[in-house]
Amino acid sequence: MRFRRHLAVLSVAAALPSLALRAAAEEAPTAGDGVELEYVRPLVPVGRGRNDSNPVWSPSGDAIALERSRGDDKEIVVVRVSGEVVQTLHQQSPPAPGQSPFFFPGVVEPTSYNSGISWSPDGKRFVFMSNGGEGNYDLYLRESDGRITRITTDKEKDGHADWSPTTDRIAFISGRSGKGDVYILDLAAKTTTRLTHGEWPYLYPQWSPDGKRLAFIQGSNENHDIAVLEPGRTPPAPPKALSTWRYDDLRPVWSPDGKRVAFYTNYNAAGDPKTWAIAVVAADGSDPTEGEELAARVVATDVVPDIERGPAWLPDNRRIAYVRDERQAYYPIYIADVESRTSVLVRTGTKMNHDVTCSRGGLIAFRAQVDQWDQVYVAKLRTEP
Repeated sequence: MRFRRHLAVLSVAAALPSLALRAAAEEAPTAGDGVELEYVRPLVPVGRGRNDSNPVWSPSGDAIALERSRGDDKEIVVVRVSGEVVQTLHQQSPPAPGQSPFFFPGVVEPTSYNSGISWSPDGKRFVFMSNGGEGNYDLYLRESDGRITRITTDKEKDGHADWSPTTDRIAFISGRSGKGDVYILDLAAKTTTRLTHGEWPYLYPQWSPDGKRLAFIQGSNENHDIAVLEPGRTPPAPPKALSTWRYDDLRPVWSPDGKRVAFYTNYNAAGDPKTWAIAVVAADGSDPTEGEELAARVVATDVVPDIERGPAWLPDNRRIAYVRDERQAYYPIYIADVESRTSVLVRTGTKMNHDVTCSRGGLIAFRAQVDQWDQVYVAKLRTEP
């Protein structure tokens, strides 16, 4: 199915080389000519035998849900910022009536794959994608009391869920149309509405902060464009393109105030399709969608694209944290100023950084590598006097 192959291509494009590296000490480093930190520390004690990735902040910023891989399994772990583990989710669907689960402990085990976390506005629930240990990917809801409920049951793959910041509506991508379209699931009304009917796949929908618009990517494996759609508009209107050029544009993310959209693009002067940058455009579509005018909206170059999270806006609507494509420096974290188009190093003392995300309060969470194992770290920028 094209939707599944499309996801595989994006995952490969975002992969980083694996190196046996040890992170530096947990003490906050001297800032020097970089951004000064109050602290940088592992979210939970560093451990072997597991890989933690893709941290997702709760709306209040007091908890993080992350993905933890052990072998072929991937579970979700909910952790308070203090490091206290609240819950571990390893969804396993019950067997069909009259059937027994087919596996031999220690020999053939059911594989449960859980990922793609998005919190509800109140931070008490979240939606995620899981195969339930049986191979079919659907959306599941983690309730406020910790119970897990399956909320989609189509035979095709459902994923890329994003919970509206204002209502109980979840935007997601489904392969049920044959290629990948945007749908909205209304939890209260228990209805599912298809939003797109184009000729190409759509991926990674994200609600605007006011819950009125959706940004997403559309296109082929080598040429995605950024577009915005208003689901509640009457009469309905087609998506409004924010980019239309021949370059590949990925993973749009709204600024906290909803006025701008940042995204990855492989536009560069050398024409190298493997070299990425971050561009920022007006969310209302008033900026040019191609040519030199769009190229002028690039705010950071030599970027490692993080397909799972997208560019990480800081709360001030002016800065974006990202990973720099500097192999000799083991992929350090930088912060770009959108207005001046300058970047400054964040001296975290960690290596092989990825999955950068920022809370509404300004804390940065990210993945780093320690002795070949991925760990999630939390850092706090020092407030200027």
